[in-house]
Amino acid sequence: MTNKMTDQTIEQLNENFSLQQIGHLLCFKKGEAGIPLIEIQNEQADARISLQGAHLLDWRQKSGDRIIWLSDKAVFGKGKSIRGGIPVCWPWFGAHDTQPAYPAHGFARTSLWRVTKTAPLSSAETQITFSLESSQLDETIQAMWPPPTTLEYVVTIGKQLTLALTTCNESNEPIRISQALHTYFDVGDIRQTSVYGLEGRDYLDKPDGFKRKTQAGPISIKGEVDRIYLQTADDVVVDNKKIKIIIKKQGSHSTVVWNPGKAVADKMGDLGADGYMSMLCVESANAAEDAVTIEPGGRHTLQVQYVLEND
Repeated sequence: MTNKMTDQTIEQLNENFSLQQIGHLLCFKKGEAGIPLIEIQNEQADARISLQGAHLLDWRQKSGDRIIWLSDKAVFGKGKSIRGGIPVCWPWFGAHDTQPAYPAHGFARTSLWRVTKTAPLSSAETQITFSLESSQLDETIQAMWPPPTTLEYVVTIGKQLTLALTTCNESNEPIRISQALHTYFDVGDIRQTSVYGLEGRDYLDKPDGFKRKTQAGPISIKGEVDRIYLQTADDVVVDNKKIKIIIKKQGSHSTVVWNPGKAVADKMGDLGADGYMSMLCVESANAAEDAVTIEPGGRHTLQVQYVLEND
């Protein structure tokens, strides 16, 4: 999946958007498979982002443990999805409603995004703004998604990680999207990990035929878990006994919790040996019945912030 517009070269990106000043370093490099990669360092954190999918691969506080999980068997290739990090699922989450041959989770995560701005913030954070215009993608994608739509994605790297994905409907008709920031957390040991904040919420249980159920108590992982929690706007906490990750969000009405368990993981091939034991996806989403309708000329922003609380 490609862009019709001319790709930004590494040289152009560094000339226009690199940062080299006290407390802020940002540069562009050629990553695996020749895909441009951003490396960010500031006083609070380090991060790496692939321009394919505007896909955050790594974020960690200075001298801190890895928070974002990336498989050691992840496949990097043009038009290929990456196992781990934070994929952007858009304009549909999961399988397409009517076209099973369309790519799962949409095309945003495998398309090449443009960088439109980088900025050092006074809060010692570094901000990168990406853009993806559907009208500039190839004919195959435009056939899947005809309405002219622009995505803006603002990533702010610091002591907290903040992501804001804005969908702009530039067509003359309403559009309906489902979406997710499909965050893979490095939890160390899934057996020692719990998720709080979804108690009493209804969810759709994919491994059990999408039956609607109600969560009783905190979530613990004892096998395959693949659930869409509905009408969830409150904070969610991932507690892995070493650190607590507080997920604060706006413009998101669903929370997806996913760990494939051993049987499914063994069939996937790109999770690595026992990779499922150290990762957990908790995704801020608008999925299933929480999909969003955007009127002509309208906008919708899904924003999430990850805050770390050490024990």
